[in-house]
Amino acid sequence: MRNTFSSIFTAFLLGVIACNLAIAQDIDGEFLPAESKFKDPKTRVWLNTYGNIRISKRLFWVAQTHFRFEETDATPFIGQVGQIYNRHALGYIYNKKINAALGGVMRINFNTDENSTDRNVVPEFRIWHQYQFAMPVYSAMVYHRIRIEHRWTQGFEENSEYIFRNRWRYMFRAKIPLNNDELAPKTLYVSPETELIMQSGKAVVGSVMEDLRLTTTLGYILTPRLTIAAGAMYSQGQTLENAGEFKQNWTIRCHVYFSPDFRKVKNKLPSIHLND
Repeated sequence: MRNTFSSIFTAFLLGVIACNLAIAQDIDGEFLPAESKFKDPKTRVWLNTYGNIRISKRLFWVAQTHFRFEETDATPFIGQVGQIYNRHALGYIYNKKINAALGGVMRINFNTDENSTDRNVVPEFRIWHQYQFAMPVYSAMVYHRIRIEHRWTQGFEENSEYIFRNRWRYMFRAKIPLNNDELAPKTLYVSPETELIMQSGKAVVGSVMEDLRLTTTLGYILTPRLTIAAGAMYSQGQTLENAGEFKQNWTIRCHVYFSPDFRKVKNKLPSIHLND
């Protein structure tokens, strides 16, 4: 019995050691650090447009364009262009508080490494679908958004192959009016927001948390069809190359939300909560 217990205990210890050795194995040629390492924060500016265009009683067209800039050694925040997004989808309105969308993304990635001799521009392709739920809480609105993206990316090296990853995103946002009892035209509002972005795929070896974003935005509702907003975001996440290294970013975000509706008045549904 004692020998059997010793054998089991020895096997357990060997298993623990093996697991720790496996965790410490190199990821793409790099060993995990003994402690998490955080890179120096980068500064960025995002200029975003969000369009929700009503095309029928239940359908709307999502049209988004994002211009994203990041720091250079000489210029913080808006030093150089990093990415340009062109995101579109067909959306479906289930009811006043629930909607969903399915579409594609063409993202243009720019090589921001000033010392690189590789390509300057590469395309990235995505298929995405999302599900948004809105809830009134007193005079505020609370949003839950689940977005899933299927993503094909490649490096800037010549003839680099595309890698496939899935992104799993959950966002929580509140819109709280400051000078009114409701979110109506001529209302100033504050919008705290957090989003967790996870990723999976063969190329993801331990780096499952791609991004955690914490944002506060101040917005102004100009008309029922037009809103402007701006805010600051801090984000951090594991690098794909090494799960023990975390990137950090401070980002200024500026948004324009527009929602034209070209249907005849008699065909219009009551206002719905999809402007975000």
